[in-house]
Amino acid sequence: QVQLVESGGGLVQPGGSLRLSCAASGSGFSITAMGWYRQAPGKERELVAVITSSGRTNYADSVKGRFTISRENARNTVYLRMNILKFEDTAVYYCNADTWGGSYWGQGTQVTVSQ
Repeated sequence: QVQLVESGGGLVQPGGSLRLSCAASGSGFSITAMGWYRQAPGKERELVAVITSSGRTNYADSVKGRFTISRENARNTVYLRMNILKFEDTAVYYCNADTWGGSYWGQGTQVTVSQ
């Protein structure tokens, strides 16, 4: 069993920045990939960014050049640095971890971009 705890969400003005963190804990697991997804009101959950244990990354087109995902394997922690935030980035952001035993989700953290 893996527990994911997210932090770092909040309210920010357009053009601002935030950094999300997600720490995985538990025992007997090996994480293959960690990522961030988001879900805006009335919309489906979508991939934002993912990073593998070897450091390969993939981003949604809408965040390329603005968001950066990074990972500390030794601490089982993943980060999402979000720059030049836009109104349309407003959503609940969820951390995800893929392991050989299954896929796990965090509880979500709210990011609101507003004047």
